[in-house]
Amino acid sequence: MWNEQQRMARAGAEENEGRFYRRRCAARIGAKWLWLVVAWAAWFSGIRAAVTVAAEQPTVARPNIVLVLADDLGYGDVHALAPQTSKIPTPNMDRLTREGMVFTDAHSGASVCTPTRYGLLTGRYCWRTRLQSGVVTGFAPSLIAADRPTVATFLKRHGYYTAAVGKWHLNCQYLDPETRRPLQRKQYKLPPIGAIIPDGPIHRGFDYFHGFHHARDMKAVIENDRVIAHDDVVHMLPRIARKTVELIRQCATKPRPFFLYVPLSAPHTPIVPTARWLGRSGLNKYGDFVMQVDDVVGQIVDAIDAAGLRERTLLIVTSDNGCSKAAGITELAAKGHLVSDGFRGSKADIWDGGHRVPFIVRWPGVVRPGSRSDELICLNDVFATVCDILGVSPPPRSCEDSVSFLPALRGRPVPEQRSGIVHHSSSGHFAYRTKRWKLILARGSGGWTSPREHEVPPGTPEAQLYDMLADPGEQRNLYEEQPEVARRLLELLERDVRRGRSTDGPPAKNDVNNIVLWKSGRGPAPARPAGKKRRRKRSANGGSVRDAE
Repeated sequence: MWNEQQRMARAGAEENEGRFYRRRCAARIGAKWLWLVVAWAAWFSGIRAAVTVAAEQPTVARPNIVLVLADDLGYGDVHALAPQTSKIPTPNMDRLTREGMVFTDAHSGASVCTPTRYGLLTGRYCWRTRLQSGVVTGFAPSLIAADRPTVATFLKRHGYYTAAVGKWHLNCQYLDPETRRPLQRKQYKLPPIGAIIPDGPIHRGFDYFHGFHHARDMKAVIENDRVIAHDDVVHMLPRIARKTVELIRQCATKPRPFFLYVPLSAPHTPIVPTARWLGRSGLNKYGDFVMQVDDVVGQIVDAIDAAGLRERTLLIVTSDNGCSKAAGITELAAKGHLVSDGFRGSKADIWDGGHRVPFIVRWPGVVRPGSRSDELICLNDVFATVCDILGVSPPPRSCEDSVSFLPALRGRPVPEQRSGIVHHSSSGHFAYRTKRWKLILARGSGGWTSPREHEVPPGTPEAQLYDMLADPGEQRNLYEEQPEVARRLLELLERDVRRGRSTDGPPAKNDVNNIVLWKSGRGPAPARPAGKKRRRKRSANGGSVRDAE
């Protein structure tokens, strides 16, 4: 928006200068020659307008888009991203880093599953909704409002075939097929076969869906708007790979471009590598599972290339958050594998290990092979980028927190359209990040890594401030040494929350009025009462934050 205003202001200034020039010419050479000057000005303006329109056209018209979203894959789990500290072979993702671009400072919209997926599909932070912490657990209305645009609804409106294969995890209801009454979680350990879904993926822009809701209900296989089977969880990742490859082959025979969203089930728990992959990493089952995930990525890449779609397909491979504690992080570190590649923390945390994710892009003809970008981006930015690729403005009520990174794909800087990005932990703690600085409104990890909020020593400062250029590992807290920097970042965060958007544009509206920024309160950490037993944190849906996925 700011860049467009600049362009319009510049065009207006040029037009004013043109009028002034024509008046001077008329005074000097007489009215009988004025028509020649006017004709010349009109011809020049037409040429300039034509050049401007041509410059605004997308380089590649309507590419196919395949977005693979791994589940709980740490930045350090991809060998090419962390060759010194990654001990898991990932040849297929490594190949993509050679054939495309790596974003080194890409972040999920939150450090747990549901809010990241909401942000990716809507271009809006999930903390603007009723979900202020934790994740959803199904058997409830969709977190995405029926009238809110998604990447899928946008692309479908512009002629794309849209499909999703894998994990949804944005809530949906299950209806009795006979009475059409909503089923309740307390009645069913799993969504029953035959249950009808009135507000699932195909009601939020996807033409086709095959997968499951979330890990607890992974056995319940969903196709389009109903539960079609119960299957062992070990079969889910191969199922996703098989269905994705089938869809790519089918789409290759049709003239329509396609958007294929592939949110994988792995390497999230349950950690169930198939027999073919057991023991392959030499580390543990998690390492084996990551290798299987890499193989699935390879199957998808091979299917795209074999179908002759390589040159016409934008492929993104990323993750929804950092690696989970369930991977056996300490065990892996003892064997030389660092799941977060030296970044502090892991899944659920407000530190970078919770949300700095692999982000690899291959787009032949646009993205230079073997390139990298240090631009600060967020998975929310996918929506605005897709709009930019098509040369179309984002639809109303969308992309409030989404900025196009298309310039970065072309090797150019991303114009500033926001002051920073907002991080959000599993417990709802906030952080605000600019390229250099990161302000954390928490005393500890804000997640599952020690020290958690109740574990910090008495007197610990109320917040954390890190110079991310000098201290990317977030080891030296400068909050008390740089109060002006902290104050400025807090003001920016408060403004972005208050305006309902973090990008340029008119103010928008949050779904809830009371968004609490200081989840642990203000002031230094108080002394803990002796002998007081801490109650386990619950998610916004009533389930345990850690167990809800």
